[in-house]
Amino acid sequence: MQRAMLRLDALVRRRRTVVLVVWGLVLVAAVPLAMHQSDRLTGGGFEVPGSQSAAVQHAVAGDFERGQATTLAAVLVPREGATPARLRAALGRLGAAAADTGGKARLAPAARAAALRALAADGVRPLIVPLATTVSDGGSIDLAVDLRRALGISDRRGEALVEGDVATHLIGQGALWAGMQDLTKEDLLAAETTGFPIVLLILLAVFGSLVAAVLPLALGLVSVTVTGALIYLLSLTTEMSVFVTNMASMIGIGVAVDYSLFVLARYREEIADGRTPEEARGIALATSGVAVTFSGLAVIVSLAGLFVVNVTSLRSMAMGAILVVAVAVLAAATLLPALISLAGRRAYERGRIATVSGAIARRLRVRRGRGDAAAAGAGGAAAATPGGSFWDGWTARVTRRPVVSAVAAASVLIVLALPVLSIETGNGALEQFPRGHETRVGAETAASLTGAGAATPIEVVVPGARAQEAIAVLRADRQVARVEPPVAARDGDAVLIGAIPAVHGESAAAQALVERLRGALPEGALVGGSPADTKDFLDRVSGSMWLVIAFVLGLSYLVLLVLLRSVVLPLKAVLMNLLSVGASLGVLVAIFQWGWIDGFLGFQSPGHIDALTPPLVLAVVFGLSMDYEVFLLSRIRERWTATGDTQQAVADGLRTSAKTITSAALIMVAVFAVFVGTGVPSIKELGLGCAIAIALDATLVRLVLVPAAMELLGRWNWWLPRPLARVIPDLAIEDAPLAAAGR
Repeated sequence: MQRAMLRLDALVRRRRTVVLVVWGLVLVAAVPLAMHQSDRLTGGGFEVPGSQSAAVQHAVAGDFERGQATTLAAVLVPREGATPARLRAALGRLGAAAADTGGKARLAPAARAAALRALAADGVRPLIVPLATTVSDGGSIDLAVDLRRALGISDRRGEALVEGDVATHLIGQGALWAGMQDLTKEDLLAAETTGFPIVLLILLAVFGSLVAAVLPLALGLVSVTVTGALIYLLSLTTEMSVFVTNMASMIGIGVAVDYSLFVLARYREEIADGRTPEEARGIALATSGVAVTFSGLAVIVSLAGLFVVNVTSLRSMAMGAILVVAVAVLAAATLLPALISLAGRRAYERGRIATVSGAIARRLRVRRGRGDAAAAGAGGAAAATPGGSFWDGWTARVTRRPVVSAVAAASVLIVLALPVLSIETGNGALEQFPRGHETRVGAETAASLTGAGAATPIEVVVPGARAQEAIAVLRADRQVARVEPPVAARDGDAVLIGAIPAVHGESAAAQALVERLRGALPEGALVGGSPADTKDFLDRVSGSMWLVIAFVLGLSYLVLLVLLRSVVLPLKAVLMNLLSVGASLGVLVAIFQWGWIDGFLGFQSPGHIDALTPPLVLAVVFGLSMDYEVFLLSRIRERWTATGDTQQAVADGLRTSAKTITSAALIMVAVFAVFVGTGVPSIKELGLGCAIAIALDATLVRLVLVPAAMELLGRWNWWLPRPLARVIPDLAIEDAPLAAAGR
């Protein structure tokens, strides 16, 4: 693998212009596609194949006249100064927008007449106007996107569309998810605008050179842009969730910058050791480049675990993250070496920033040295040790009492993870909108007029012979506000019954209602509608969680087994990563479910964790943590092979890789933290959960648990049964073949 990477470096060196031109053409082609990556994404993707709710959707779409059912409506809210004439004009605009959907929606004459009668009888007041549609509940999301665009609501950035002193809001479950689509677009733009400058500042602090700092950032921008184009192309042929853009951007910026940081840092390290630029670049690719490749593979393997959950939204988010990681690895292996070669001395020379900060640091060290000398003259401290003494001293302190160190660090993680035992998950759109957002205002206004569950009806498909029995069951439940007249199927064999719940369809009470009805309705009855969609989605994700855990843990172990050639070290890594994930989820439970910081910075907890958060945090954190695991333990293994001394190997490994790993983790935490400032709680959860897990992994795990555990295990760290040793290749990714590099 190392020699293949060296051959790739030689090819890039000879064909640098070609490589840069090819990447330039790819970027030019990608930009216009990436700008439209959200155009064909859907706010849906939460349907559950094989569930009762999916069966009801199929039956309603194929066996019943869909136009008789209402999945979308509008609420017209008069402002001060509104007149009946202006309300009638708003009604006309709504009808025109519905007509622009190509027959998917229309303002039926009966609905228009009812609205006009209410206006004539009651004067100026809010009006709820149902729209007749020809789409399923899932299709209503994309239809609502078209209606929002036709009405001009999408351009309002959360503010109500007010024309002629009348505000127009779309309502219904599809309208909620369509509004969520617009909100995530706004949040993504804000996150990227904030995230890139923060990453640039960190890179400037790490490298002290503007050119060196810009190189990783350029790769991050290229990776995210190319991935955006790929997402657009995929959305032309398959359903992709709107959340894929947030996922790809969140993961892509951090991963691309981290991977290029690892390669560039090793390149500068080799230059500092006296290598020529060509030798240094070859060694960087043969060591850190190989590590980046396998780290990317590890991230992809972890994210692939999400495909065991048969839900489009989760699978499309995993696909976006996998694509951006693959593009980042390819860019780090080809584009980065070409850019390093193009930058020449500016890629490794100290810039003005480093010169000034270095002078300040030297002056501070001189002052501190004088103080230490005075203390030593008074009978104080031991003599200083040479460079790298901090990590030697740190490792010595941790390994001197390995049991205490390991127990203390593990105890902190376990305490943080305890709230996971009471985790409750949910999946809803309404509560994710900020208060005052036009979508939330419209839904709450409609609920005050017609009841909380009017926009989220339950749909029951039952054999015609048992329709009256089903109606009796529905009317007997206290959480059912009213039962709609039954509608016969085209063939007359089945009946569709609409039931309006007394609570909103996304609430826990609505999920309990669905479960009760499925147990009480006569045999052959199927319960669907948006409350059932939500319940089936939650059940599918929670029921598949053990498969995700088994997949991610198992394949992560196998990847590390091959990389580290140890049976014990991968097991230790998997267990420690599991502690990090558990601790981060525990903090999320305290914040988003228990509401410990409600009111702080205007935040309001939803009372549960989003159903997608646990599997996403697990897959993302396991993949990214293995990046640091590979870079740290590969260095430790290299030194242990040379010395046979575990404590010295750990100290050397920490000394040579700690700065780079810490910088990479800091970048990743900063990128994830930016998404905590978005307006959508589910994205907040994902960003905060990953940020906490990476921060814990780079501190308690890497600096305390790893050296303490390795000291306790001793030579068992490197145990590999002979049968496995014969079949597993020895990659030795940090042992550079210098001769092949031109040495």
